[in-house]
Amino acid sequence: MNDEAIYSLALTHIPGLGSVTACHLFRAMGSASAIFRHRNELPQLIPGVTDKLVKLLDCPDAFHRAEQEWLFTEKNQIQCIVFNDEKYPSRLRECDDAPLVLFYRGNANLDALRVISVVGTRHSTPYGEDLCMSFIKELAEYCPDVLIISGLAYGIDIHAHRAALQNNLNTVGVLAHGLDRIYPAVHRKTAIDMMDHGGLLTEFFSGTNPDRQNFVKRNRIVAG
Repeated sequence: MNDEAIYSLALTHIPGLGSVTACHLFRAMGSASAIFRHRNELPQLIPGVTDKLVKLLDCPDAFHRAEQEWLFTEKNQIQCIVFNDEKYPSRLRECDDAPLVLFYRGNANLDALRVISVVGTRHSTPYGEDLCMSFIKELAEYCPDVLIISGLAYGIDIHAHRAALQNNLNTVGVLAHGLDRIYPAVHRKTAIDMMDHGGLLTEFFSGTNPDRQNFVKRNRIVAG
């Protein structure tokens, strides 16, 4: 097992520890492993860290879940990209609440020079869908190496992915759930096609349901 990945996975799964705090700790200590190994020293090393936060880090259940998830990624050939990995997208790393771990199935360069996020209503009109398709078609002619990011949702999102595939552009879908499922299920064929021409990306562990708050949370990844 990759020790740093296990520590990073555990850090993201501690109850009461938000993304902003986790990211702050990581930046201050340089790695997830350093956070846990120097847990009792954190109040002296990082301004604002309290004893209450230190107690939160004493969470064996988080490590058990982290080990389970690591085995899941290994079994299913999923890339587990931690915050200080060279494969982690540099633009996203600049966000204050950037996820410490990304799960990725695909072959696109997440740090591509040109990246465009295309998002829109789930209740798209034929006009909006045609505009989305024509925009990406013309974009491909002027910028054939651009990476298209969207959310695999109904409406404009799925049309953006399909337009990218039709015009030989890589496209990545950012999911609001784990990589053990595809939601909505009717987009499975497109999602499978994207594996060879982009991929699927998420911060959520396997078994995570596509709950409403997860769609809001994942939007920072689409934007970042």
